[in-house]
Amino acid sequence: MYSVFVLEDDLELNQGICASLQKGGYRVLSARTCKEGREIVSRHSFDLSILDVNLPDGDGFAFCKWLKTRRNVPVLFLSARDLEEDVLNGYELGAVDYVTKPFSMKILLKKISVILSREAGGQNVYDDGFLRIDFEAGMVCSGREECLLTPTEYRILKKLVEHKGQLLTYSVLLDSLWEEGVQFSDKHALAVNMNRLRKKIENEEHVYISNVYGMGYIWK
Repeated sequence: MYSVFVLEDDLELNQGICASLQKGGYRVLSARTCKEGREIVSRHSFDLSILDVNLPDGDGFAFCKWLKTRRNVPVLFLSARDLEEDVLNGYELGAVDYVTKPFSMKILLKKISVILSREAGGQNVYDDGFLRIDFEAGMVCSGREECLLTPTEYRILKKLVEHKGQLLTYSVLLDSLWEEGVQFSDKHALAVNMNRLRKKIENEEHVYISNVYGMGYIWK
């Protein structure tokens, strides 16, 4: 499930966008001020940000600059400011699109779908300098050594990375793995495989998987 961050000060429009996104199967994080937006960015991860330009305590352009220093996510501006210089400024700040108000909600949703699909197409490799996962080749390297994962361990790893920053409850993880042919009987069997995976990809300085006691796992 993709996560979308919406920063829009107009309450009715904010609620409308969020409702349409949720109906489309997206997880939504919403804010109406720069202050609220910064709090969300500091606590959550997401796959796309939608930013208004005119905000009560700042502007979307400045927020975009701040955001880009903390999150490598695509930005889509949504604004009533339709002057050529504003649109160009948005693109110069690294935005993937600039949509002017009023707009079609259907077209906005289509743009979001296209952006996220394009981004996903370029994310077949996870590499943070220590852990490298090539999803296309099915190869995992920790440090300079290749990790020999079992098919089950690899499926668990892939599922966690695909939902980075999101809590995967035991039931959700077990159900999704069951659909892929991994037939765990209970969360104990899941925990055994999770521990084996962690021993292969983590060390004291590089910890990726967090066990939220009594709830599930999260890729940090």
